Amino acid sequence: MALQQAWDRQRWKTMGQHAFFVTVLALSVPGALAGANMTTGAALSRIAPAVGLALWYAYWIALRGGADRPPLPYLVGALSGWAVMATVDPAFLPVAVAVLSPYWLRRAWWSAGGVLVLGAAWSWQSLTTDGSVDVRALTGCVLGTAVAVTITCYVATLDHESHKRQRLLDELTATQAERAAAERQAGTLAERQRLAREVHDTLTQGFASIAMLLDAARDDLPPDSPAVRRVEHAMRTARDNLAESRRLVHALRPAPLDRTHLAEAVRELTARLGEETGTEAYTVVTGRPAALPPSTEGELLRVVQEALTNARRHARAMSVSVTLSYLGDVLAIDIQDDGTGFAPAARHTGVGLITMRERIAALHGTFAVESSPGEGTTVAVTVPLPVEPSASDPSAVSGTERMAPAS
Repeated sequence: MALQQAWDRQRWKTMGQHAFFVTVLALSVPGALAGANMTTGAALSRIAPAVGLALWYAYWIALRGGADRPPLPYLVGALSGWAVMATVDPAFLPVAVAVLSPYWLRRAWWSAGGVLVLGAAWSWQSLTTDGSVDVRALTGCVLGTAVAVTITCYVATLDHESHKRQRLLDELTATQAERAAAERQAGTLAERQRLAREVHDTLTQGFASIAMLLDAARDDLPPDSPAVRRVEHAMRTARDNLAESRRLVHALRPAPLDRTHLAEAVRELTARLGEETGTEAYTVVTGRPAALPPSTEGELLRVVQEALTNARRHARAMSVSVTLSYLGDVLAIDIQDDGTGFAPAARHTGVGLITMRERIAALHGTFAVESSPGEGTTVAVTVPLPVEPSASDPSAVSGTERMAPAS
């Protein structure tokens, strides 16, 4: 709607400019032909330049769209034609106002200066026509010049204020869009936290209770009873689902980032993996860690979580390492395990890999998986870093760090 209104305003402005040019030129021609002894040759000498100027204006301004930004060839040719017309007959002096009309809005001071020059020439012509001073003619010239200059400056002021108001509206629109995006992001985070609380208070607590009840039921059964094995299977299933629900809670609400930075949060993930599975899991950090937006760090942490979950559930790895390399303008993350591996072409349709790839694509980064059966798996991620890394980041370190596996 705003674009259509701006287009309509520009169209009416252009039509008014064309009408003004035609009106001034049309009124000047009869004045130049008003002589009592006008011959056919003299009339043609006045009509021909006027027609030529009209055609010149039509070509450069109307046909080639120069009403908004009139080109220099138009100005040179139009002023030359006007000078010839004014020399032939001073009645064509006011045509200069029409010639300058395309510049009124874009070059207001040039137009005002041109009108002043026109007014001075008009006044000089009225003084030197018959050697006597015509006070009324001179006063009319001065007043006409003053009115023209005032109108030019007024129109230019209105156009300037219009552009200023449009800039303010554009800034307001951009600010509202940024605010709406921030509110959407805050709403998304709040919803994720709500879901995390719901999962924790329902599924997680429920699986924990089931595991406890099955543990108590196993103690009441004879040691060699077949039911013991079924209860143990049920307990294992309940505990696995308990662990999955906890990982889901951490994925929905990456709590480590609430109190630290990405590098420390990844260290906590590998330490927890080592504690829970006995796998040799550690984190390596190289370079000087740079601060990233919280949403970006949250997405990267979830990618690392998913890669570690895959290594835990599918790879049966004995060693898992996560390397964060801050390389000035990019952050490279490599998650490597020595597990069973797989054929990437056969697993690209997996939900986990697809989700990780989508997260990294949303961050304008790159995502790659290198694996082969029996050779382990490497997940390689790169994302752009801020141009100037934060020197005051308390977690910034230089060199290489390694988080030893939990014992």
